[in-house]
Amino acid sequence: MSAAPPPAGRESLTALVPTFNEESNIRECLESLAFADEILVVDSFSTDRTVEIARSVARAQVLQHEYFGNGPQCNWAMARAANPWILIVDADERVTPGLAREILELLARRPSANHYRVRRDDVFFGRPIRHGGLGAHGLVRLVRKGAAWYPNRRVHADIETRGPAPLLSHRLTHYTYRSFPEYVEKLNRYAEWGAADRFRGGRRAGFHEVLWRPLWRFLRMYVPQAGFLDGTAGLVVCGLQGYCTFLKYARLWEWTMMERRGVPVPLPSFAEESPRTGAAESG
Repeated sequence: MSAAPPPAGRESLTALVPTFNEESNIRECLESLAFADEILVVDSFSTDRTVEIARSVARAQVLQHEYFGNGPQCNWAMARAANPWILIVDADERVTPGLAREILELLARRPSANHYRVRRDDVFFGRPIRHGGLGAHGLVRLVRKGAAWYPNRRVHADIETRGPAPLLSHRLTHYTYRSFPEYVEKLNRYAEWGAADRFRGGRRAGFHEVLWRPLWRFLRMYVPQAGFLDGTAGLVVCGLQGYCTFLKYARLWEWTMMERRGVPVPLPSFAEESPRTGAAESG
């Protein structure tokens, strides 16, 4: 499927959406990207209706590739974008009309920077979370193709840039919460991947890390970063982030003990370790 030509005078844009089992999110996400000249959905072999729904949306092209973390997945897909600019959006995010207009106006002016940051409004329990440090500085999401890449990490990989990354005025809307069990499962997964990133990078954990890092994570979000201003929802969010940090360092401590006993550590695979890193199925 070829990309639609942009209006004369504007640089063209590919929207990139990584997915896995996002049937409840993907249609609204893709519909919010209707302003893009090309939409690439890079799916990690979903077992629900994600791919079927994505293929039914105009201009959406589905690629499938094994998942080794959001960063490596996005790197693989960015190399396949047809246009000089790439907007990276998660399936549980929505591009607001204001952000869409701002991006199109920016591309019409021929951007001076190679990458731009976007803040998010995290919607939790049906209300936006504006404090606690979540999305305070923005994430690099609008990138000139080839100008920046993600590091090879399993989770929370921020795109590596050179030069300025101005902040756009409008925000993404991030529907991070669908149900409590699902959110806790997501935290467990992120904790496992975060521990793997640290262990692979030479980090180890003991009593100090397991005790103080979760406590500091909660207190930093709740007090200096004003999570308390979001009421009970803010308390729950900060508490869950502290819980995630505890799981991460408890898992890292377990692997540290296994290593000391000479027991093999069951780390998840990383991108360069997979025989399928270059394979894809398009549709």
